[in-house]
Amino acid sequence: MPEMTAEVRRLVDGTNYAHAATLLPDGAPHVVPVWINLEGDYVAILTSPGSRKARNLERDPRVAISLVDADRPNASALIRGRVVEWVNGERAWDIIDRMSHKYIGQPYPLRTDRIVLLIQPDHARAVTFG
Repeated sequence: MPEMTAEVRRLVDGTNYAHAATLLPDGAPHVVPVWINLEGDYVAILTSPGSRKARNLERDPRVAISLVDADRPNASALIRGRVVEWVNGERAWDIIDRMSHKYIGQPYPLRTDRIVLLIQPDHARAVTFG
């Protein structure tokens, strides 16, 4: 597994919003904003198990993620990889609440069906323009 650089890790660890691209059944792209966090060497995102994103990734685990530094819009990270683990139950809520504290300063407010997808990056790089 390729290592994420310190700059990519910094961007994923920050309160930066990301966009995740998955593939629809006909091969067309599907892009949605997501919360993102690091879980060791994996990138974590959350979703509902019945969401279009989850259904796409169940069929084809490949995903591309881009995120922009909220404080420096000319800095971004680009990540490609695949979902290697679907986390649910108490372990998922621990991860989700950590993400929620990062983004909104409190536990995740909707205690409904949520899962965490752990993504193993195949490619990750930071880019700065200008």
